[in-house]
This record gives sequence, C-alpha cells and structure tokens, in this order.
Amino acid sequence: MDTATSQETGRISYRDAVLGDVPALVPLVQSAYRGDASRRGWTTEAHLLQGQRTDPDGVAAVITTPGSRLLVVESDGEIVACCQLEDRGEAAYFGMFAVRPELQGAGLGKLIIAEAERRVRELWGAREMHMTVISVREELIAWYERRGYRRTGRMSPFPYGDERFGVPQRGDLEFELLVKPLG
Repeated sequence: MDTATSQETGRISYRDAVLGDVPALVPLVQSAYRGDASRRGWTTEAHLLQGQRTDPDGVAAVITTPGSRLLVVESDGEIVACCQLEDRGEAAYFGMFAVRPELQGAGLGKLIIAEAERRVRELWGAREMHMTVISVREELIAWYERRGYRRTGRMSPFPYGDERFGVPQRGDLEFELLVKPLG
C-alpha cells in the first residue's frame, strides 16, 4: 500500500506525496519553522536556528524510502501541511510536521496528527507513535502533551556542524523523544 492515495476528510484531503511535490513541500516546511515567514505562526524555531530546515534531497528521501511516506494535506487542491510517517516495527515515527504559518492555531494540526495516528495503526499496525522535538521547545512539547504524547527524558544530540539541519543560535539544543500509545 505504498502507492499514492487520496482521502477526503471534511474540507481537507490527505494523500501520499510524490516526487513532483518536492518543490512545494520544501518551502512549506521552511516557512513553518525558519525565517521571517515562520514568525507568523507559533511553531517557529527562528529564534533557535537559522538557515534551512530541510532541502529537496531530504524531502525526496522521505518520499522514496521504503517504509516511509510524506502525508500531504490539501485544501481546495493547494498543499497546506505535511508530515512524515515512518514504519519502525511496533512504533511509527512522526516528523517533518509543517502547517502553513497563517493557518496555525485554527485546529488543523489536531486533525492532521489524529489522521496520522489512524493511518499508522491501519497501515503498519503501529502500537506507539514516536517523535523527537527540540527539548527547549516547551510550548510545542506542551501542545503534543495535550494530544496524549509523553516526555521520555531520552535525549539525542542535535547535529551541530551539519547545516542541512540549520545553524544553531545556542549551544544547548538536543532532541527529546516523545511517545504516545496508540489504542
């Protein structure tokens, strides 16, 4: 079931990304986290990291890697959000979550994460959803906690020196694993 699919849910639709979506997805992810555009939304990391959030090769890899998919969210045929889903056996990984900044705070993110959780249960039989969040992103972590995710205290290092992930503006960045059991 790794083929592109589309499913209507209210006024938005979901489908798996294809390589032709890469030119639209890279700036979407960038706008949600970095640069001046990101400051219109609440998920900005611009105060923590400068530079790019991802690049065309990184997005293409998510789309083409077996056991991985990039879920595209469209409204009226226009891409407004995306998220990465990856099969990791009993767990699925959720990442590269981006909602257009001007649409943030209106409930779209809640719908998307619920759809992502439903899909990984259905597609892969995942029993948990995992994600990593920069540990100093307290407001973002609190948002995920309200959705049932819990902090684990398990940290992994930020890739300092690898500008594919941005240019850190402080020296204490690390990722914390958040986990949610999927019922």
